[in-house]
Amino acid sequence: MTTGTGMSDAGNDPGSAAHGAAHGAVTGAASGPGTAGPSEPGPAAEPERWSGVERALLRMRRVVLLSTLLPLAAVTAGVLWPTAGPVWAAFALLPCAFAAWGWGALERNWRSWRYSERADDLLITRGVLWRELTVVPYGRMQLVEVTSGPLERRYGLARVQLHTAAATTDAEIPGLVPDEAERLRDRLTELGGARSAGL
Repeated sequence: MTTGTGMSDAGNDPGSAAHGAAHGAVTGAASGPGTAGPSEPGPAAEPERWSGVERALLRMRRVVLLSTLLPLAAVTAGVLWPTAGPVWAAFALLPCAFAAWGWGALERNWRSWRYSERADDLLITRGVLWRELTVVPYGRMQLVEVTSGPLERRYGLARVQLHTAAATTDAEIPGLVPDEAERLRDRLTELGGARSAGL
């Protein structure tokens, strides 16, 4: 369910947002002093302040994981034990093993979600095995939405969805408290309008 939107007057360039996938460690985009001569130093490095998402997102995803796999294990054991014997009923342990692996994997994924608001663009990084860094220039954004489904509202969460001219470059930040999501929406909309006006 959509709880709010913000519009920015984006440009019509189909190449809109720069959306890059970066493998390996996330690299800081702040410029270093190496591009300018010693007598004329370049602009000061832009500090990057990374923000994480709420731990309630991890709790919600773990509940979904367990509520899916544990009943599956119970049904599998309940069907195989009387019909095929206890040996075949051991297959019921597979969903339990996947649940145990997923318990830790979800936390690693949750820790990978971060975002950084810079002067000209928004950085979003996520992923464990395949790390991805998305760069969304403010001037390329067309629509900023705050959405929150029933399960997210149960955990007091909302997500910010960023729409650009090209659907493949859309981005989102899940696991935010509603106040932070609305603040981010308002700020991105304001910056998007200011940057697109200067294009």
